[in-house]
Amino acid sequence: MSFQLIITFVFGTLFLLIFLFRVVEPGYILLFNKPFYIYWYPFPKKLNANQIYILENNFSFYRKLSAKRKVYFEHRVKAFISNYQFVGKDVVVSEQMQVLIAGTYVMLTFGMRNYLSNLFDKIIIYPTNYYSTLNDAYHKGEFNPRMKAIVFSWEDFLLGHSANTDNINLGLHEFSHVLHFHCLKKNDSSAVIFQDEFNEVVKYYSNPYLNNVLLEKGYFRLYAYENQFEFLSVLLEHFFETPHVFKKEHPGLYANISALINYKEE
Repeated sequence: MSFQLIITFVFGTLFLLIFLFRVVEPGYILLFNKPFYIYWYPFPKKLNANQIYILENNFSFYRKLSAKRKVYFEHRVKAFISNYQFVGKDVVVSEQMQVLIAGTYVMLTFGMRNYLSNLFDKIIIYPTNYYSTLNDAYHKGEFNPRMKAIVFSWEDFLLGHSANTDNINLGLHEFSHVLHFHCLKKNDSSAVIFQDEFNEVVKYYSNPYLNNVLLEKGYFRLYAYENQFEFLSVLLEHFFETPHVFKKEHPGLYANISALINYKEE
């Protein structure tokens, strides 16, 4: 192939990609309320055998995926671990910690094309609850934008991860805050869909009638009503921990959350 043909091919491909993103995808989103595509990994990153073992034994979400989607999930876990710094405070960071934390984030964002966020660059892990300078109190976890950090008490992270039907999951909760802020600042396809669906979700928080219906049923814990950010985080905990109950109790809201993160069970 001549140099001129190579240049023509490259520019033709770039033009096609620009056309797809700027013309085709917006129309596709309007029709189907999801991005034109999610995954494209010609050379997927690989996990080692122990990392895959940790996923298999700790994530029912991962076990339910098709073989092809497991490859995508593993790629994203590897990318997360490579992209962010793990810092142990009075605790040695283990491979299990890395995989469980990365797997939780990947699970939450699995339906999104641009899933990694630049709002944080490190995960700080304490053995148990820790003193936070954010509000001079002891915390189990937090998203600290100023420090660009996610902070976890490992004891409480594990408790939330292992008790997977009580609708309290520290990892999902804090990463939901990251996702929320990330999508408010971006304008890619996943962020646009997130913003549109969040406008529908927040009506259940701000509309007195809809809010009353939720309170009367009592499915969501009271902490959900602290503010709209906590509302979304609690809803996402319920979405992943007791999806069938959520769908039965509040089908409309469940559909909004499903569209918001572009995820439906296979």
